[in-house]
Amino acid sequence: MNWSDEGYVLSVRRHGEAAAIVNLLTRQHGRHAGLVRGGMGRRLRGVLQPGNQVAAAWRGRLSEHLGSFTVEPMRDHAAGLLSDGDRLAGLASAAAVTEAALPEREPHLTIHDGFAALLGALGGEATREPTWAAIYVRFELGLLAELGFGLDLRQCAATGRTDDLAYVSPRSARAVSRDAGAPYKDKLLPLPGFLLPGGTEKLTNADVRDGLKLTGYFLETQVFAPHNRPIPAARSRLLERILRTDKSSDGTLGHDKDS
Repeated sequence: MNWSDEGYVLSVRRHGEAAAIVNLLTRQHGRHAGLVRGGMGRRLRGVLQPGNQVAAAWRGRLSEHLGSFTVEPMRDHAAGLLSDGDRLAGLASAAAVTEAALPEREPHLTIHDGFAALLGALGGEATREPTWAAIYVRFELGLLAELGFGLDLRQCAATGRTDDLAYVSPRSARAVSRDAGAPYKDKLLPLPGFLLPGGTEKLTNADVRDGLKLTGYFLETQVFAPHNRPIPAARSRLLERILRTDKSSDGTLGHDKDS
């Protein structure tokens, strides 16, 4: 059994002295693992970094076996983020959540393309709009939808209104208007304006925080908890970074670079 595809590195685990077990998000074969001989060696160590795009050839005696990969570099996304702690945390979180949430060996082209779009945003200029953080939250919304847990943000679940939507019900995953949700706001999840159709509000730390808490709630309760698994640690670290990131003078998300 063998096939060739392109994909993004999600994780690398040492196996023996020099080999590595690598998880890839491939275009046609979904999340797929394989053994890379020499994966921890000097030639491949820099290639096999989360987020990097590779051309992969998989071979196994039977389709259900772990099998082995041979990989060739296509595009290095990780190296360009080493000086930016926030964006690097975003990449690590996206890779960890994707690996943990997706079933193995099922193609999910929407998620593959969404992951590629997120990598493009992470590597963009600091002034690029919408910012990488907004695209990250939208990526997680797309992941939830692909797994069958999509949020309905089109209209208020209680009144049918399409304006002034401010909350999301944790039970129904539907939007709620500000007036209808006011008596229950302590039990509802905030809905940041940038997630609404046509939302043009300037992105702030609070928006990103609310967006991450919104998608994180449904990832935790609908995707991970039913399998008795916690949300990935890299995802928790990203939220912690956003919570403590300094705001610029106008309240917009800062471009925090680590020295």
